[in-house]
Amino acid sequence: MMSRSSRSIALAALTTFVASTAIAAEPSSNQYPSFTPLPTVNLRNNGLADINQADYVLGPGDVLQLTMYGQTDLFGATPFSVLVDGTISLPFIGRVLVGGKTVKEVEAIVTGMYKRYFKRPYVTVVLSRPRQLTLAVSGEVVKPGTYPFGGREGVDALTSIPTVSQLLKLSGGVTPSADLRNILVRRSNFSQPGNYQTISINLMKLIQDGDISQDIRLRDGDIVVVSAAEKPSLEDFAAAVNSSFASDNTQPLKIAVIGEVFRPGPYTVQAGNAVVKEAGTQGAPTDANSKNLPTVSQAIQLAGGIKPEADVRTIQIRRIARTGKEQLLPVNLWKLLVEGDIRQDIPLQEGDTVLISKATVPLTREEQQFLANATLSPATIDVNVVGEVIKPGTVKIKPNTPLNTAVLAAGGFNSQRANKNTVKLIRLNPDGTVTERKIRIAFDAPVDEQRNPALRNNDVVIIGRSGLASFSDASSAIFSPITGSLGIVRTFLGF
Repeated sequence: MMSRSSRSIALAALTTFVASTAIAAEPSSNQYPSFTPLPTVNLRNNGLADINQADYVLGPGDVLQLTMYGQTDLFGATPFSVLVDGTISLPFIGRVLVGGKTVKEVEAIVTGMYKRYFKRPYVTVVLSRPRQLTLAVSGEVVKPGTYPFGGREGVDALTSIPTVSQLLKLSGGVTPSADLRNILVRRSNFSQPGNYQTISINLMKLIQDGDISQDIRLRDGDIVVVSAAEKPSLEDFAAAVNSSFASDNTQPLKIAVIGEVFRPGPYTVQAGNAVVKEAGTQGAPTDANSKNLPTVSQAIQLAGGIKPEADVRTIQIRRIARTGKEQLLPVNLWKLLVEGDIRQDIPLQEGDTVLISKATVPLTREEQQFLANATLSPATIDVNVVGEVIKPGTVKIKPNTPLNTAVLAAGGFNSQRANKNTVKLIRLNPDGTVTERKIRIAFDAPVDEQRNPALRNNDVVIIGRSGLASFSDASSAIFSPITGSLGIVRTFLGF
């Protein structure tokens, strides 16, 4: 056991050492270094690079290198690891809580604590190896979940701590349903586990105004929550789809088109290479937008085009968000056709249903003709022209083609046999009933519902026989047996 005299000698020696180091640590005015921002250290070999040393928030597993100006031996060459309780153990001052604090804050804390022993201490803290960080993202992104970053040598991961937009891009991008005006970042409090700070982010300001302050850099343990928009607008929709952090999904999408189209049903869309096909069959390539997502108009074309009764002003997109909540997105394709409002032709996503209802107010003749010439309508419809025409059968004509044009497409009347005054029009109605009309056709008449109506798909036009042709056919039927018998008699008698 050390005697009292021995303890006095040791204390005196320690006091002398501290005093001498304090004097040595005080540089002259000419030697005192000017403050410069901490460098951005490249730690690519450790799986993380381009870290802002001043703003990095420390936590268990980080490795620090400390130096004091004028005291190269104080901390030695061995780095200090942040323990599970968020502390490091330093000479003279013991344990220091650094967890939850930035590197810059730790520099100030350690410098202040060493002022008890040194006159003008100048401590530099450098992050020599970062820990593995874990971030999470949920909601309207393609691949929600947790994402680790760095912390181990040879890790092939994102080489910097991401911002909100970078994490969204890494998670596959946001879906078209995402509410970019209210993205939430839940940030844990290191000193109070279980308590979270909620930060609201408006990425629409970043997209529209270039407000980069909205794209904050994340910290370890941050949770980014992307909710579905309650009332999505076309402006927000277009911005979300065309942003740098929008989805670049190349997986097949399953959609459905129902209502007033010629071929309603489910369809599979290969978004990545813009190949669209009917469910269970091979299809042909189709155009796509900048993000290779199918649009409403393309889905309608795939389903055979709109019927004459379709209401293109009140089309609805029925969408199920990841939360299970249903969204109804109104689309007015009339504005697309008339005003060129391309925002109306919104891209679709997995599970969407395009609903085209029947118009409650009949379209004018001019509107019908306009839609018939638009890309939303089928290129041709099938009309059966039978009876006394030159080329009876199915003719392909444009939608809303008048009756007289269909007759001419079938070669026109058989001048020797046709009834040129009246034709029959048979139509299958949407409700399943069949109507039959007799029409006094006029080739020189404009499109008119009474004398020259516009035709619809699968209409049947019957051209009857004239009175003379009917009499001739009846006579032939009556006398053909007698004529046949006389022929047999002549053959038997040798005439």
